[in-house]
Amino acid sequence: MFDLVPLEQTKPFQEGREEGREEGRIEGERSLVLRLLARKLGSIEPTLRTQIESLPLVKLEALGEALLDFTAMSDLEQWLRDNR
Repeated sequence: MFDLVPLEQTKPFQEGREEGREEGRIEGERSLVLRLLARKLGSIEPTLRTQIESLPLVKLEALGEALLDFTAMSDLEQWLRDNR
């Protein structure tokens, strides 16, 4: 008749798990970058925070590296303008 496969072994379950892991990774990276920026530059205004939160993972990683060279909030603002 029917072969019952454990839910954890189904393709949709596996894909959902992967998506969850990736989203968790992005959220962790985003949180880390925001904390580092706040520590280096002070409070991040909501409009800049929103821009940062909407960055794809590749750009978020690039921002994480670039922020090491930032000395003022204007550096972050310029980076965001250049990397839309």
